[in-house]
Parts: sequence; structure tokens; C-alpha cells
Amino acid sequence: MTPEPDRHSAELRFRSVFSHLGAVTAYARRRGSRDADGIAAETMTVAWRRLADVPEDDPRPWLYATARNLLLAEARKAAPSAGAYAGEVQPAHELQELDPELDAALRALKAPDREALLLVAWEDLTPSQAANALGINPTAFRVRLLRARRRLRASLEERAADELASVAHLDVEGT
Repeated sequence: MTPEPDRHSAELRFRSVFSHLGAVTAYARRRGSRDADGIAAETMTVAWRRLADVPEDDPRPWLYATARNLLLAEARKAAPSAGAYAGEVQPAHELQELDPELDAALRALKAPDREALLLVAWEDLTPSQAANALGINPTAFRVRLLRARRRLRASLEERAADELASVAHLDVEGT
């Protein structure tokens, strides 16, 4: 049995971790979870059980890594056939204000590229924190982020060029 002062300090510590519940719920929702509240609650349960493993300075990368693992498990369970592995979670259309072109370009990216961009842009993590959340070297993450930004930019430029070409085609036809 834990002595009362230790339990009290653990509860105080967990309170600071629990303050990120909304951010974890939003993370799960943006990643397309069918039960974002459940994913966030399970993440907090894991955090309570493994409180000593949760970094004190900023628990968000650790919480996002835990939520990501739970999201992947959710996707595997939802896979249509036994033995099928859904290796990526598709982001939800949570933000109504998101530009349709940007949304399409983000969805066209491979999961690792999209996740790198979203961790930095939507979850407001530094590259080092995002690397920690993904369990990779910070230098490797920075390279991934750079390449993801280039791919996103190229996709957006390609879509813009296609749109201009279709407008020019209409002008040539006289419509």
C-alpha cells in the first residue's frame, strides 16, 4: 500500500498530466478515431499507471505517442478481414474552415509525412517533441518534416497548376 504523502504527490502530478485531456481528445478526433473520448480516457489511464514514465516538463509528446498506439490498435480492430492490418489512421474532417485544397493535399500524403506535419502544425509540438512522440531521432524527424513540407508544397502547386490549366482551357473554348 502506498503511503499517503506519496499518493498525494502522485495525484498532484497526475493533475498536471490530466490537464492535457482536451488536447489528447482533439488529437484522437483529428486522426479519425471513432471514439476520441475513449482513446483519450484510455491514454489517461495508461498515464496514471505509468506516471513515473511520463515526462514532467511536457507530457504531451508521451501522451500523443500513447494515443497514437491506441489509435493504431483501434484501426487494426476495425480492419475488415481477419489478419488485415490497417497501418494508418485517416484524419477526420474536423476543421470545417480547412481549405479543401489543403485538405486534399494532406490526405494524399503518406501517413508518416502527414503525421509529421500535423504534430508540428496542429498539435503545436516542436520538432524535438514530435520526434519524441514518434519514438525517432530528432534529426531523422527534421528530415522527415522537411521532406513532408516539400511534398505538400509540390502537391498544392500541382493542384493549382491543374486548376489554372482547366481555366485556361475554358477560356480557349470561349465559355
